[in-house]
Amino acid sequence: MPKDLINKPPHYNKGEVETIDAIASALGDGFKYYLQGNIIKYVWRYEHKNGVEDLEKAEWYLKRLIRMQKNDNVRTKNTKVYEDIYKKI
Repeated sequence: MPKDLINKPPHYNKGEVETIDAIASALGDGFKYYLQGNIIKYVWRYEHKNGVEDLEKAEWYLKRLIRMQKNDNVRTKNTKVYEDIYKKI
């Protein structure tokens, strides 16, 4: 079976925690900027380095950023609902 260098690169899975999850934990709210930087990096270099593979990596980071933003929007809406409830009490 060929290695998936986009979604599960084996060199980032050495141990119990995947590297991307450790970075997210370490950076907290700054993680979105890390994702943005990687999107820029891979789109910027794709014509000169790894072609479509780099575009797929950019896409992976973009999807992760989108997923993160959607989750933040849900949390923000839920927080607002709870704040409104507590104001009425």
